[in-house]
Amino acid sequence: MQFLIDNWLLVAAAIVSGGLLVWPTIASSLAGPALSQHEATRMINDRDATIVDVRESKLFAAGHLPNARSIEPAELSKRLTDLPAKRPVIVVCEDGRAASSAAKTIRQSGREDVHVLDGGMAAWRAAGLPVAMLKGA
Repeated sequence: MQFLIDNWLLVAAAIVSGGLLVWPTIASSLAGPALSQHEATRMINDRDATIVDVRESKLFAAGHLPNARSIEPAELSKRLTDLPAKRPVIVVCEDGRAASSAAKTIRQSGREDVHVLDGGMAAWRAAGLPVAMLKGA
């Protein structure tokens, strides 16, 4: 016990660093499962998944998954009713991080079949998969 008292700063640092190591696992479980590009493609083709792109409109216009809907995070809670009710949802951002927060918002609205594209658009492009662009962009 005296060791803990004498080294309280070391103990505190160990607790904080342990928490930081565990946090990504906790955060991803709140957002729902992540899908690889292959799994996302299968879900889009087999289950007619709705794709929600949460990047800013400028990035969306420059390239997005085919048939994706652009809904910026600030609009998401207002536009949840725009998403078809009985279809799975795949949330996409640039690298997979912002999509987790958006997926959590969608899940909190009562939707259960919500997924995040692992690695986001960056991974989708790196895999050589099709990218749609808005006309005039």
